[in-house]
Amino acid sequence: MAKIFCVANQKGGVGKTTTCVNLAAALHRAGQRTLLIDLDPQGNATMGSGIDKRGLKDSVYPLLVGLVDLAGARVSSPSGGYDVLPANRDLAGAEVELVNLEQREKRLRNALAAFHDEYDFVLIDCPPSLSMLTLNGLCCAHGVIIPMQCEYYALEGLSDLVNTIKKVHANLNRELKIIGLLRVMFDPRVTLQQQVSAQLESHFGDKVFRAIVPRNVRLAEAPSHGMPGVVFDKASKGAQAYMAFAHEMIERAKTF
Repeated sequence: MAKIFCVANQKGGVGKTTTCVNLAAALHRAGQRTLLIDLDPQGNATMGSGIDKRGLKDSVYPLLVGLVDLAGARVSSPSGGYDVLPANRDLAGAEVELVNLEQREKRLRNALAAFHDEYDFVLIDCPPSLSMLTLNGLCCAHGVIIPMQCEYYALEGLSDLVNTIKKVHANLNRELKIIGLLRVMFDPRVTLQQQVSAQLESHFGDKVFRAIVPRNVRLAEAPSHGMPGVVFDKASKGAQAYMAFAHEMIERAKTF
């Protein structure tokens, strides 16, 4: 059975898409059958996987409204090797259409049900808001991976996200839990980041992943080439950090 994880944070620009794309590629390199679901209408995870969002035949949008199944909508990442359920601007319209559909918050869960045996990991890239799309992701996931920068404002947003996850767990998905916090864009030269990192470790304990992703220019350059960073420059510190994170995820998933 596939382990399904949302990569979520209500704060924008914290590396959700970068984490999703690179974790998917790293898991594939580690021999795991991986599906990446792009739930963000911006389609950045789709483009970062080397897939042109403007030329899509099908996407996650018709899947959510019941016009196509996963087998018809998924495509393979030419650069990463993993499967992608892509997204484009059309997905923004799903917000309006889902309101009038039955089981609107469980559309994605129902669509994935028949394909659980085909994957080891399913990663969901959520938009930076608590929308109907994010809710669909949270309702079908076993857990949430929270990428965050070690800054003061990130701590403020974290408490809101934890409360949201608790509400979804209580009312819609009893399996949902926080898998862990991933420190990204980390610069050890900044004292504040060291202090926030230490705060996270003392407060959340083993919920904080050991892997730390540094601020790395090669990770930032990779999307413009349509490649995950772990493929674009395997030797970069950012790529090595995501490979370490993938192995940590594989070990943590065994405890489910």
